[in-house]
Amino acid sequence: MGYGAMQLAGPSVFGPPRDRAAASAVLRMAVESGVNHIDTSDFYGPHITNQIIREALHPYRDDLVIVTKVGAKRGSDASWIPAMSREELTQAVHDNLRHLSLDVLEVVNLRSMLGIHGPAEGSLEEPLSALAELQRQGLIRHIGLSNVTARQVADGRRICDIVCVQNHYNLAHRHDDKLIQQLASVVSH
Repeated sequence: MGYGAMQLAGPSVFGPPRDRAAASAVLRMAVESGVNHIDTSDFYGPHITNQIIREALHPYRDDLVIVTKVGAKRGSDASWIPAMSREELTQAVHDNLRHLSLDVLEVVNLRSMLGIHGPAEGSLEEPLSALAELQRQGLIRHIGLSNVTARQVADGRRICDIVCVQNHYNLAHRHDDKLIQQLASVVSH
């Protein structure tokens, strides 16, 4: 069971929450209730959500998987800015490690910023190659993708193993039905 930690930061996922103690209590209650997967990113806040996770839950239970995202940063005006260069991704991985107090990140999802509000075609070879190098260095165990197209998933699988795809998809938002079908056929083979 997973918990998305995005809203632990302040309004518009920027700045501190109104009640940091309540945010910590929510995390502890979620884990006590059986949540063993927390989705986060150091660009939430920025940095604040990961700091709250560390304060509330560190040292982490052995069965707790923390999955983070890289590929964006926040402007001083709370804007979402692409950050997909090798240097920016390396810094983001190190920021996540530091703010979560981890030696290795279990799963890092590359959030494509080629389309800020939804998937957009374009090459992810450079950022995925950078993450694959960080994986070889032992800083990342697994790599996933977020906000991507089916073509980007297929292209990404030629660079490294892709363990998950995190797109906006639910009962009301079904724009990625085709992607889900394609991924299901890949998994079944």
